Amino acid sequence: MVFSDTENKTIEKKFELLENDVEIIMFTQDHECHFCKETREFVEKIGESSPKIKTTVYDFVNDGDKAKKYGINKIPAIAIIGKNDYGIRYYGVPAGYEFNVFLDDIVDVSKGTTPLPDTIKKKLAGINKPVHIQVFVSPTCPYCPVAARTSRRLAIENNNIRSDVIEMTEFPHLVQKYGVMSVPHIIINEDTSFIGAQPPGVFVEQILMALRSGYNPMYS
Repeated sequence: MVFSDTENKTIEKKFELLENDVEIIMFTQDHECHFCKETREFVEKIGESSPKIKTTVYDFVNDGDKAKKYGINKIPAIAIIGKNDYGIRYYGVPAGYEFNVFLDDIVDVSKGTTPLPDTIKKKLAGINKPVHIQVFVSPTCPYCPVAARTSRRLAIENNNIRSDVIEMTEFPHLVQKYGVMSVPHIIINEDTSFIGAQPPGVFVEQILMALRSGYNPMYS
């Protein structure tokens, strides 16, 4: 994979903000799935862009223990790990509008903190149960980056929250399962969902609503 000059300049500028080391872990398989090769090459190329970034590629089947460790249940999958594993996962190729989001996620993970307002952070601090956020996106959706970034920041600020960003065209069975008709489509703990690039406060309220339902996403 070759990035354009514009993409390389964007990467260079954003990665100037990296503070601590980040590991990007990608899961594929011997007979690479559709989009697996492209995703692997993308991750490897990103890893060449900064000495602060390490990339590791695992086989989804042969390295099943690693897949279990990182909670990976489908491929292509990417985990972004900093000093802590904040539960940030990307399923699919971070292309189109998601390209910049992926870079920003790396920077945020390297810092281990986010610019979320103190009022939101205070509400997040009170969440002490597992929360699983799934954000369905499309590379051509201009509103998806906002939803994706918000879910990532919530995960960084609270270790009980994990965030999956899923490229909808690469996982049609999940699109059908959750009845995704438009993006961004956000699902929390399997039974609470909403649509659109909503502000962080709405995300938090939806999380609290999901927690009141009593669903446990620990093994979802």
